[in-house]
Amino acid sequence: MSTSLPADTPAPPVWPGPPPDWADDDRPGLPTDGGPVPLDGEVHVVAPSFEAFYLGHRVELGRALALAIGDPDLAAEATDEAFTRACARWSSLRGGNPAGWVYRVGLNWSLSVLRQRRRSPHRLYQPADQDPSISDPSVHAALAELDPKHRSVVVCRHLLGWSVADTAAALRLREGTVKSRLSRANRVLAARLRHLRPDEEQP
Repeated sequence: MSTSLPADTPAPPVWPGPPPDWADDDRPGLPTDGGPVPLDGEVHVVAPSFEAFYLGHRVELGRALALAIGDPDLAAEATDEAFTRACARWSSLRGGNPAGWVYRVGLNWSLSVLRQRRRSPHRLYQPADQDPSISDPSVHAALAELDPKHRSVVVCRHLLGWSVADTAAALRLREGTVKSRLSRANRVLAARLRHLRPDEEQP
């Protein structure tokens, strides 16, 4: 099955110098999608190539960072920066959770840029109007009530669908911290978005 991406999706970054060790995954006869490879009567799992990972996750992680940061232009830069770094480290990342790594690196890089620009990230939230993942502007208004550290957890859990454990691992937080931030964020969102749940009695 081919992967379809928007026409403006950047090409995967190319690391300079000799071919990295993950390039061997593309040799003829071996799958690059993580499928099993029979060898000497045993089944081995081949980690996906960087290109397959990039094509499968670039759009999703870029959108997630845009919502977490609140600045789509900065998020696009952060996504490219994080994927470029992932390309350089692919041999060590491919066996773990590279999506979580890219998300955390992109988020931290963005916040660092904002500090250098002397812009406070606390209430920064200027999402792209054309974001197809959220159609109701009141949802953006509710997300704007959260700071990036709470929005980033909400995005992991509700947009990316990661578990508490996966979110904690990606952000390098304790699971209790993830639950605490998510609980607070959910209270804020529930209060601001009560009108979207007509089945509940309004005060």
